[in-house]
Amino acid sequence: RLIGLREKLIKGVLKIPKTFINGHPIKRLPNNANISFLDVEGESILLYLDSYGICVSTGSACTSSDLDPSYVLTATGLIHGAAHGSIRFTLGQKTTEKDIDYVLKVLPEIIGKLRAISPINIDPKKIHECPKLT
Repeated sequence: RLIGLREKLIKGVLKIPKTFINGHPIKRLPNNANISFLDVEGESILLYLDSYGICVSTGSACTSSDLDPSYVLTATGLIHGAAHGSIRFTLGQKTTEKDIDYVLKVLPEIIGKLRAISPINIDPKKIHECPKLT
């Protein structure tokens, strides 16, 4: 059930331009989708979604209170600006298809508003850099 809802969410969100999923497209938790929105700060998306009653997180689960981008995402080679625009959607036992439809209804407008006022313009072809080997 959660995989179907997650896939519906991902498919709908990826219709928003300059948006991409983080992590493997199939080998992932059934209740989780981490998505980056270029040219937008994740914290701004979180605050807008919260005003619509939608709960999401920024960063990774272990650093969600930190304003820095997820070290997991930057370790994969994702540039700072792309990682900083990431949002983690977590589905649960009470998540319904109606909930997913609601997110997909309000999210494109939120992203559009935020991009309209954003000075950031990341080239989608340049979102990854070579990971640093230590």
